[in-house]
Amino acid sequence: MKSVVIFPGQGTQQPAMGAPWRDHPAWAVVEQAEAAIGEPLAPLLLDATAEELSRTRNAQLAVLVTSLIAWEAAREQLDPIAFAGHSLGQVTALIASGCTPFDDGVRFAARRAELTQAAADAHPGKMAALLGASYEQAEEVCTAAAAEVWVANDNAPGQVVIAGTPEGLAAGTTAAKESGVRKVMPLDVGGAFHTPLMQDATDALREELTGVAFASPTASVISNDDGRAYDTADGWAERSAQHVSVPVRWRIVQSTLVEVGAPSFIEIGHGNMLATLAKRTVPNVPVHKLSAPDDLDKLGGST
Repeated sequence: MKSVVIFPGQGTQQPAMGAPWRDHPAWAVVEQAEAAIGEPLAPLLLDATAEELSRTRNAQLAVLVTSLIAWEAAREQLDPIAFAGHSLGQVTALIASGCTPFDDGVRFAARRAELTQAAADAHPGKMAALLGASYEQAEEVCTAAAAEVWVANDNAPGQVVIAGTPEGLAAGTTAAKESGVRKVMPLDVGGAFHTPLMQDATDALREELTGVAFASPTASVISNDDGRAYDTADGWAERSAQHVSVPVRWRIVQSTLVEVGAPSFIEIGHGNMLATLAKRTVPNVPVHKLSAPDDLDKLGGST
């Protein structure tokens, strides 16, 4: 079936998220990923507690590998016209599209998680969702705060995330309330991701990516940072390095997916975060879910 394939990012992890796939042939992906990084990953997907999965590296590896299992199970049924992924999900999209070799992609994801957490430890920060706010309003809030706070995620109409230093986010929260934002919801995350506070991680990732041989993807990959479709390997090393310190423009990504002719979205991986955002952004586009083997039969009847 023709569709666009989208992958979720951190925040969708849950205990036993990989359990539905344990007896499926696609579970071999776990063994391949374990060999790539030289450590066991199955326990993260089957036995890890919510507390263990709250750690950045554990969460990101669990989400990545679960999504790749589901992709492996479905790939023969699908004919993607484009790929995209939210934050960490962009790494999954690059692997699934063939733009990044599997082993390199898994190793990159693990290192990416380590470096962003190290940057967060060196430059502490917080994040908060501005519910009911537009992207333009969120930018005005950050400007009015006159502090180290920035727009980090433009997820959907009325769902924008700001992030910054603790002092910066406090100033941003005050400015948001003064500007009439309906609700400011603090997020339980370990840093101000997708902001300039992650620049140390970007600098280190440039070095990490020098040895990765990117290839032209099997279908266009839509970039988080500018919402544009890319169908060659050119520029993905730099975009992947910058990705952690620039905003995720998911609202624009979804619009671009529609522009390239998406008849439907297929969200591959645990949870339904992206389906929820799609309903707010492109409500006329059907979104199909693939999070467990039972969902595979449903794909056959989708268009």
